[in-house]
Formats: sequence, C-alpha cells, structure tokens
Amino acid sequence: MVSLKSKILVALKSGKAVSGKQFAARHNTSVTTVGARVSELRREGFAIYNNKKTDSQGRSASFYRIGKPTRAVIAAGYKALGNA
Repeated sequence: MVSLKSKILVALKSGKAVSGKQFAARHNTSVTTVGARVSELRREGFAIYNNKKTDSQGRSASFYRIGKPTRAVIAAGYKALGNA
C-alpha cells in the first residue's frame, strides 16, 4: 500500500499544483493530515512551496507545488545549521 506522503510527492513531482483541500478530498483524509505530510517532506529536503491564488470573484485558495530553491534559501539553510 502506498503511503499518503508518497502519493503527495508523486502528485507534486508530476508538475501539478495541488491544494490541500483537493488532495484531502481525493484521498479521504483531512487537510491537517495533508499539511503534516507536506511538512515531513519539507523536513526531508523537498522544496515544497505554498502559493495563494485568487479567482475573479475574490476567493483565494492555497496550492502546493514542488520547485527548486533559490541560492538564498540554500545559503540560509546552511547558515541556520552553522555550516556557513
């Protein structure tokens, strides 16, 4: 059986932006659980970003996407670890 964390990672690696709400509905779980798995993936080193989008009626939603961290983010990580 494939874990929820693996399913999230596969979806993000496919290049699609997915909202926590959409993912929770598809996999019969809570948005909180999806957020927790995303946090675990971030701690494992995946650059997962949360972007907000607003539609024409002013409603906003947050979408996760996987990306490439900037040099500044990598430098900040090394600095936080004391390896600068």
